[in-house]
Amino acid sequence: TLARQYRNLCVVGDDDQSIYKFRGANIRNILDFEKVFPDAKVVKLEQNYRSTQNILNAANGVIANNRGRKEKALWTENEQGEPILFQQFQNGYEEAEYVSGEISKKVRKGEAEYQDFAVLYRTNAQSRLFEEKFLYANIPYKIVGGVNFYSRKEIKDILAYLKTIDNGKDDLAVRRIINVPKRGIGLTTINRIQESAASRGIGFYDALLGLDLIPGVARGAAKLEGFVALIEYFKGVAETLSLSDLLQEVIDKTGYIESLEAEGKEEAETRIENIDELRSKVAVYEESRLDQDEKPTLSGFLEEVALVADIDSLDEEQDYVVLMTLHSAKGLEFPHVYLAGMEDGLFPSYMTVTSDDREDMEEERRLCYVGITRAEQKLTMTSAMRRMVRGETQYNKVSRFMKEIPLELLDNGNRSSKMFEERQEIPKQTAYTQAKQTFKAKAFSAAAPKQFAVSKEKGLDYGVGDRVRHMKFGEGIVTQITEGGRDFEVTVEFDTVGVKKMFAGFARLIKL
Repeated sequence: TLARQYRNLCVVGDDDQSIYKFRGANIRNILDFEKVFPDAKVVKLEQNYRSTQNILNAANGVIANNRGRKEKALWTENEQGEPILFQQFQNGYEEAEYVSGEISKKVRKGEAEYQDFAVLYRTNAQSRLFEEKFLYANIPYKIVGGVNFYSRKEIKDILAYLKTIDNGKDDLAVRRIINVPKRGIGLTTINRIQESAASRGIGFYDALLGLDLIPGVARGAAKLEGFVALIEYFKGVAETLSLSDLLQEVIDKTGYIESLEAEGKEEAETRIENIDELRSKVAVYEESRLDQDEKPTLSGFLEEVALVADIDSLDEEQDYVVLMTLHSAKGLEFPHVYLAGMEDGLFPSYMTVTSDDREDMEEERRLCYVGITRAEQKLTMTSAMRRMVRGETQYNKVSRFMKEIPLELLDNGNRSSKMFEERQEIPKQTAYTQAKQTFKAKAFSAAAPKQFAVSKEKGLDYGVGDRVRHMKFGEGIVTQITEGGRDFEVTVEFDTVGVKKMFAGFARLIKL
């Protein structure tokens, strides 16, 4: 309509940076422009003023694998630059520790300032490990386009439950979750309880234990008693359950996940990812204590979290490292970029890897292209052989996007070339890990783990060697089943996403 009279219309866009399909963006608006305006003149803007040629060549190599795009290749008059550094680590903690150490070293040597660095990742939940390592290393940082991990609503809610279960002395924690998820307990009732507790010099939770002494709460007494009964139940099972199982019990019995899903699918997915990351934090805490022959405790876990959770007081001066998702990074640029989590199943995501729609993978590849081209001088791409997800260890293959970068552009830091093999081998169980498992079993009064093929009588209808289907990961072969405390740990080698280790009750595998 705008150009109908004079046929004079100018539009600017980059189809290779179309990354908002999930918000309704349609890349066909760019790809089909000449079909709508057949007399349009196309001018390719291929010169780049930001990055070195090596970085641009890497981006060109990746995006060339997309079919739905206009043919073009970025070039620059800038120097050739350093190769792209690719580093693979045993786990996500080593990955975050490496990035933290490299930034500290470069700043200490005067080679760069904190503000010259950005750490980019696929999901918000990935920020947690980097935040913790940066705090320990006294590296100032800022989360862009998001909230610090321990300041996120869902994390504060779950931690408030755990604090209340631990001792009930934190009035703010109790008040935070008394109506989360919603139980129909009004603010007026909560204030009356608080006033009564203050007048008697007792805590808020202690006041809840004697509702008959509080005037004006009779109408809501049943709901309040239900909340107290729930907390007392959690306190009881906390004496026998592991911390991971206690966390799961809290999530299940409160219906917290269901309440998130009721608020909206897109936001719920991000919040659930963060809760999954908290599960991983709990699991790692338990493992670290067992490594030291100590029994993990709820109070000990909360103390450890408190060391890194109080980050609101961080001095947000101008000189800080930026942490952000790839979507948030579009349009920005930094001298040094760390592109973390380059693993199939993480980036590209599980949903993309298992999707039947080619355009989903092409959207994800465009996101990789955006991430690579944020770097001006130095790009480091990292991955982990195994990563804690939902408190469970998953073994990941190197991202297919890494393998689309021409080898001559890559420096692997003198590390093994096995990082480019199609499949990562599962580390064999050592005497050390066997001893650790035995101690863990004793700590929770459970039998030592043993491997076996599970029959129907044991509760599962599949065994080692059977082909199974997972609703998200697709089809694969069961390679190992281990008896845990409350569930079976099942290892499956999936056809598309590699080896995954999961709890049977959570995985809901179907025998083929």
